[in-house]
Formats: sequence, C-alpha cells, structure tokens
Amino acid sequence: LDPLPGRAYAPDTNQIVTPEVLIENDGDGYSVSLNSDEIPRLRISDDYKDMLSGSSKEVRDYLRDKIRGGNFFIKSIQQRQQTILNIAREIVLQQRDFMDLGPAHLKPMRMGQVAEAVGVHETTVSRAAAGKYMSTPHGIFEMKYFFTHGYTNSDGEVVSNESVRQAIAQIVKEESPSRPYSDQDIVKLLSERGMPVARRTIAKY
Repeated sequence: LDPLPGRAYAPDTNQIVTPEVLIENDGDGYSVSLNSDEIPRLRISDDYKDMLSGSSKEVRDYLRDKIRGGNFFIKSIQQRQQTILNIAREIVLQQRDFMDLGPAHLKPMRMGQVAEAVGVHETTVSRAAAGKYMSTPHGIFEMKYFFTHGYTNSDGEVVSNESVRQAIAQIVKEESPSRPYSDQDIVKLLSERGMPVARRTIAKY
C-alpha cells in the first residue's frame, strides 16, 4: 500500500535543473564547455534540397526562401550558444577564487565588465544569462548568481554581497542556540573580521 495516497493527486512541482554550461577542473585550470546533451543538432534535410531539381520555378523559389530562413535560424542558434560560452569563460576567468575556494570567495562583478570583455552589449549578457545554469566544482549555480555588488572592507578590498552572506551564515551556525547573537552582535563580529556592515544589512540577510 502507498503510505502517501494523496500524492497521486498532487501536482508535480519538482523541477530538475539542467546546466547549460559545464565547468571542470582539468588540473591546469578550468575547462568550460556547453552541455551538448541538451543541444539538438539542427540541419536542413536533404529531401528539401533534392526537391529543388525538377520542380517549377515557383516551387524552387519557395524552397530556396525556406532553406535560407532555416540556415539563418541555425546560425542564430550557434551564435547564441557561442555567446553563452564566451560569457561563461569570462565568468570563470574573473571568478577564479570562487572556482578554487567556494562561494565565500565570490567577487563583485557587473554585467558591464563581462560585456566589455566579451565584446557584446550589456543587455546581450543579461538576456543570455537569464535562466541559464552553470555546473561548477561547488555545485550548480544560476549564471546571474555570479553578478553581484560588493562592500569595501577595512583593508580597502571589495568583497561581494555573497561573501558577507556566507560570513553571517557561519556566525549564526556557530552561535549558541540558547544565547543567539543579536543583529548588533553580528555587526560587531563582522567588523572585527574587517567587514563594516550596517545593522539593517544584517537584518535583510
């Protein structure tokens, strides 16, 4: 018997994330590749090309127009995939500390920086990154996760929002359950670590 009989009538809300980009440590650095399993190979069927011979001019003109449209569509898909790959490579280049050490070492990075390095408009980066995921040595992350603002610590170094979140999470994890830290206590602890953060930021995170 099914111990959860109502489950058969519940909607399936589980969503499986399939990364478009695969990042692997190959020993000398990080290799970046597209997940080819999720990219179908598109081509124009030879049947349509064969139909060009022996057909009327009207049919040939129609077929040529559709073949041109199909080739343009295929090239557009290839260009889009290349743009995603170029953006991913630049992310890996600028976020090397994250790849080596994990989320606590994520650096502030703007889309404009990547757009300039890749040679595309910032809106192109935004559209290309939307809804895309990257498989990294530290798990699967949405591509937009790597674009973050930052704070300047006491050493003058700019650290990302995510680094601050990770530091707060570590403090909360290590606190006594019976005597948890107040927001102001966490502000003080972060300040001692060289991260001057406002109390409202602690409350927000």
